[in-house]
Amino acid sequence: MLLNSTRGFLWSDVETRTLLKIWGEHDIQRALDGNFRNSHVYRDVARRLAEMGFERTPEQCRVRIKSLKRQFVLAKEGNLRDNGQHHKICKFYDAMERILSSRSRIDPQELLDSGVVGDETMDGTEEDEEDTDPAQHHYLESTGECSYPETQVKLEYPPIPIPVPVGHGTTVRQTGNNQSVTGQPSSRTTRPKKRHASLPLDSVMERFLEQSAEAEQSFYQMEEQRLHSEERRRETEHARELHMLQVLGQMFSSITTRNPVAMAATNAAMPFAQNTGESAAAQPGVPTTTVGHVKRPCRPGHVPVRSPQSLAEWPGYHSQQQSNAGQESLVIDRSFSIGSAARRGMDDITPLVKNIVPLLQSKKHKGQDGRIGIIGGCQEYTGAPYFAAISALKVGADLSHVFCTKDAATVIKSYSPELIVHPVLDSPNAVEEIEKWLPRLHSLVVGPGLGRDEMLLKNTKALIEKSKSRDIPIVIDADGLWLVAQQPSVIQGYKKGILTPNFMEFTRLYEAMHHEPLDTSDHQRSAMELSVAMGNLTIVLKGEEDLITDGNKVVLCRQEGSGRRCGGQGDLLSGALGVLAHWAYTSSANISVNPSVVAAFGACSLTRQCNRQAFHKLGRATTTSDMIQEISSAFKKLFES
Repeated sequence: MLLNSTRGFLWSDVETRTLLKIWGEHDIQRALDGNFRNSHVYRDVARRLAEMGFERTPEQCRVRIKSLKRQFVLAKEGNLRDNGQHHKICKFYDAMERILSSRSRIDPQELLDSGVVGDETMDGTEEDEEDTDPAQHHYLESTGECSYPETQVKLEYPPIPIPVPVGHGTTVRQTGNNQSVTGQPSSRTTRPKKRHASLPLDSVMERFLEQSAEAEQSFYQMEEQRLHSEERRRETEHARELHMLQVLGQMFSSITTRNPVAMAATNAAMPFAQNTGESAAAQPGVPTTTVGHVKRPCRPGHVPVRSPQSLAEWPGYHSQQQSNAGQESLVIDRSFSIGSAARRGMDDITPLVKNIVPLLQSKKHKGQDGRIGIIGGCQEYTGAPYFAAISALKVGADLSHVFCTKDAATVIKSYSPELIVHPVLDSPNAVEEIEKWLPRLHSLVVGPGLGRDEMLLKNTKALIEKSKSRDIPIVIDADGLWLVAQQPSVIQGYKKGILTPNFMEFTRLYEAMHHEPLDTSDHQRSAMELSVAMGNLTIVLKGEEDLITDGNKVVLCRQEGSGRRCGGQGDLLSGALGVLAHWAYTSSANISVNPSVVAAFGACSLTRQCNRQAFHKLGRATTTSDMIQEISSAFKKLFES
């Protein structure tokens, strides 16, 4: 039952006397004693009251009458009439006595014991009033207000008088359990009490919350099923597209014609080769590629790049130089993108990355999956070494050491308790202090936050030389590349060296090695030339599509990323690359490709996937810290699914 917002308003004396006058009329009393619904009776009372200028609802009229009857009973049972105190309890005692004297006798003990004066005991009303505190009763009786009832659900059973024969033809009307069936009039006639199903608000809310939780869980389950079905549908489409591409590739390869002069010259120079593809594969220093089983030529006009050693060892090189100048070189061109048709079957690098990832086993000990060292971190740059070190940990390394200056150590330590920070890079005996840790490290990342201080660069150069003697992978990035551009011999010819320049750093390196401007029209050729000039180091040219080459082949990583280019992404790449390089060189799997290239491709793919996932959530607000939070899910999606 909804609470009426007008209940509890005070009644004036004039309004109350008018109400009693109407309620005491003969037809109203007779209707209350009969079988009429009391709601109809009090509706008529409210209508008559409105005709006399008083706007009250039927519920207000009923409640006011009930309050007056309660006051009357208390005054009458208190024997206060003789001393004149009854008017203090019931101001309208005389009017109530006059009206109720003509009605059935009220049982006051039942009224007082229950604390309720319902119309079923007075005038046959249909609703019971719930118990209230005694103190509140006295306040209500003195003010004439009514308390708000508890919300209940009422189950009505309409009283239907049933004649019951009782000896000698006497019949009475059975209306309840308390009515006599002997034919004699009962001392008091009451209508049956109605039943109420009490539903506390707490239990209702609890059931509502349970149903809400069940509905939410059901929604999430349905959404997960929908996503799984959508993923299966996309994979089916990708497989179909992949098959179509393979068929098209085979068709194109069968109709492609090659330069007959170049083919004849190649066969004459290499008699053991059976065909052009075999001759290219057997020739050292000449890049080759295979996409599935399809040999793909490079774009027209591309000049092949060969190492000087391979050129010297190739018989007939000088005699066939002009004819081979027009031969098309082959480049490994990979397009790895989650959701693209090239994701499955066509790539032969991603399975290699998956093979080098070590299994997580309980029998391993701390440090077995990688102890990575970061050389960098000065007073101005403290974020870069942190990004590289924490990325190495999140990719899967067990320990991450940061060798930085004294001013940067406290700041880097405050970023994360997982990092081991050594404030020794600017100390007088920095090389000796750090050299003691080199036997414990599996790979070294040089450059994040290093700065260009002469003393720091000098110490870094000495540490690179010490690390080369230990034959561990060395990843050089950021200011470490500045050192290489100034002194290329520091890393030149070291097969386990990996350089990760952006376009500006790549330009600086290329011009330092070739002493001529960079040709920006052919990045693949320029990258391979730089790699060869550096002694076939692995070069990772970061850009719209990451270009990876070791001088013999080119791998393009076109993993989908985003347009967001916040600072620190290169540090994430270098930290991940340090871990993957250690795994690639220590893996027991049979790797047919340069381990540095495999590790570089895995790090580039992971960085781009992290960027894509973070950008999908945060858009323009994406930072490197947000990308680091995506390493776990991105790694699992790329290499553990």
